[in-house]
Amino acid sequence: MTSTRASIFLSRTVPPAGRALLEPEFSIREWTGDGFITREALLQGVVGANALIVHPPDRVDKSVLDAAGSQLKVISTMSVGLEHIDIAECRRRGIAVGYTPGVLTETTAELTLALLLATSRRIKEGFKAVEKGIVGWQNGHWLCGKQINGCTVGIVGLGRIGLAVAKRLQPFGVAKFLYSGHSEKPGGAEIGATLVSFDELLRKSDFVVACCSMNEENKGLFNKDAFSKMKSDAIFINSSRGVLVNQEDLYDALKSGQIMAAGLDVTSPEPLPVDHQLKTLDSCVIFPHLGSATTDTRNVMAVTAAKNAIAGFKGQTLPSPVPL
Repeated sequence: MTSTRASIFLSRTVPPAGRALLEPEFSIREWTGDGFITREALLQGVVGANALIVHPPDRVDKSVLDAAGSQLKVISTMSVGLEHIDIAECRRRGIAVGYTPGVLTETTAELTLALLLATSRRIKEGFKAVEKGIVGWQNGHWLCGKQINGCTVGIVGLGRIGLAVAKRLQPFGVAKFLYSGHSEKPGGAEIGATLVSFDELLRKSDFVVACCSMNEENKGLFNKDAFSKMKSDAIFINSSRGVLVNQEDLYDALKSGQIMAAGLDVTSPEPLPVDHQLKTLDSCVIFPHLGSATTDTRNVMAVTAAKNAIAGFKGQTLPSPVPL
């Protein structure tokens, strides 16, 4: 089979820069429905494909690989996260897997800063006041928020994104950066950050920013116990993974005033149900997973994903292979 007759299935429409690379190489089939692809459509769509481009939360497991067939050579995910793919099963079958590391750092850091500002300066409540024509200037404390200047920022996971967030916060006059993790990070010295235990970070930070990757150890890391150790005027930010947070415990912490506010770009599930209790709180700002949502970044992701798919089909080394 020549490359021009090869078949690729896209579980979502790929941005133009990536599609332009795929069209000369593959016969393209894709999901164009609203929302995430259904399980049934995924199982049907992959049949006979030589390559796949998928996205979280499309679950690529043994059933999907069986449905695709033995001609499937490569799976390329347009994401950094890999929890939706059964990597071990892919390796057992000799299926190459590629992803898009390193391209989300700047945009995700910018979005994290937006969440931090939106929560600390009570932007959600300000919008509502304008829409309803409410003016409370006669009260000197009306919509007063929390300033970043002079505060302590705790970053849980000082990897690429955590470091990029910290560097963007430095001009705001942050007094101290703390971070937690298994070991000291080279980036810590760049920003003058101090490695502390997770508990100490929670106790001392004015802003707690979750930038850690997801693994079995940290599912539900931010729970009732964690929130109880935070300052009553602390703000929690999560732009990493929704499953890091016990959302019921977060709701209770916000509702009771245990912590001041929370900003979330990721939730579990995504999207949250329309009637989810977190949406009833003015102190909780929720974005619809916008971390990588700039035109430039999405096109770079699409190009990386397309190059992985093309190389994998041709039996070449992937530009961005999932590490062994």
